[in-house]
Amino acid sequence: EGVRYSSFLVPGLVMMSVLQNAFANSSSSLIQSKITGNIVFILLAPISYVEFFWAYVAASVARGLAVGAGVLASTAWFVELRLEAPLWALAFALLGAALLGALGLLAGIVSEKIDQLAAFQNFVILPLTMLSGVFYSIHSLPAIWRELSHANPFFYMIDGFRYGFFGVSDVAPPTSLAVVASSFLVVSFISLWLLKSGYKLRT
Repeated sequence: EGVRYSSFLVPGLVMMSVLQNAFANSSSSLIQSKITGNIVFILLAPISYVEFFWAYVAASVARGLAVGAGVLASTAWFVELRLEAPLWALAFALLGAALLGALGLLAGIVSEKIDQLAAFQNFVILPLTMLSGVFYSIHSLPAIWRELSHANPFFYMIDGFRYGFFGVSDVAPPTSLAVVASSFLVVSFISLWLLKSGYKLRT
């Protein structure tokens, strides 16, 4: 497709930074509040569980985008990057960061120790990120692994974000955005339900 590998790599690395930092922000913030006991001050504040959810997610998006922008700024000097569809890139960065922020909140709610949270990150987030096409095109994979890649929501985030730079993608951007949005809605619903019930927060 006429894209050098070094250029192909950068959007994937940027998006990986966005996703991992968004997840780390909400998950680590909540688990630390639970361990130190200051979660009680958050629960006593006159805010609803919906506001609680959006505060964590918004903070995660802010951190994810800030780190992603830093990675992009530091790597753009060394490779040739186009920005064919900036609005698509922004949409996937925002929605991807929101999804990982909500997922981090979910992980923080169900985890009781740092070890449990680390296991979630190491055995769920990291593999899904690494197998999402950050470092390779899925066209280079055997057919069975190529099909399995389409079951990974992280693949759609990386592929859609990369489309914003080069104007080419493995999956149509609207389809990828729909998958990411659906995943965000599912994770958000579960997180909001757990927040409303006070699961492992009011113990």
